[in-house]
Amino acid sequence: MTESMEREMHDAVCSECGADCQVPFVPTEGKPIRCKDCFMKWKSENRSNNFNSRPQREMHDAVCSECGAECQVPFKPTEGKPVMCRDCFRKSRE
Repeated sequence: MTESMEREMHDAVCSECGADCQVPFVPTEGKPIRCKDCFMKWKSENRSNNFNSRPQREMHDAVCSECGAECQVPFKPTEGKPVMCRDCFRKSRE
């Protein structure tokens, strides 16, 4: 990076560990500030928590309009509209 493209750094105190650090934004009162180490730890924990805490998809009972098999679909079937089981749906996509 050239000198003119470098970010302006601001002195701050990490909300997690209390270490003095610098951040590339103006610290705002009431918002957490994390040093580089705490930010990386928070980021990896937050990423895995978001993946694991996704709500389970609600499944709905249906009858496949192609083969007549009972199945479950991830949407509420609308009367009068065709619904396909997983196998028939895959075959239709080929």
